[in-house]
Amino acid sequence: MKRNITVLILLLVLALTGFAQEEQVRRKNGNVNKSGLAIGGYDPVAYLVQKKALEGKKEFAYSYKGITYYFSSDANRNLFKNNPAKYEPAYGGWCAYAMGNTGEKVEVDPETFKVIDGKTYLFYNFYFTNTLDSWNKNEAKLKEKADKNWQKFTAK
Repeated sequence: MKRNITVLILLLVLALTGFAQEEQVRRKNGNVNKSGLAIGGYDPVAYLVQKKALEGKKEFAYSYKGITYYFSSDANRNLFKNNPAKYEPAYGGWCAYAMGNTGEKVEVDPETFKVIDGKTYLFYNFYFTNTLDSWNKNEAKLKEKADKNWQKFTAK
């Protein structure tokens, strides 16, 4: 009996350690600020549901595996809670064009986005450089390269 309890405790400790490590990897690789806030506080659900970039509100915050998101409404927060993978932006919220072009993590303008096959892709857009324009010129190839490059950051 003591052995079974010891084994169960050991398994629980290992599971909790694994979850903590996953959260650390996600925060390290995700485009988040020092407090763990993603997308500059923009609502990840709004890109897909309202089809526009909406700033979230602190009162509708929700943390998922070490990353905090703000939502523009309780309804959007609940949609996210039910299916986070659907609403989290591609490539940890980094610029999709840069991920495909050079494999680098580059900041984004949360208001510059594109939804492809139900997934949100964010882009750098500052002064005279809008990487969404460059992405659109060669989307298929850049997306394929970005998918491969992102695996380098997420491989365990």
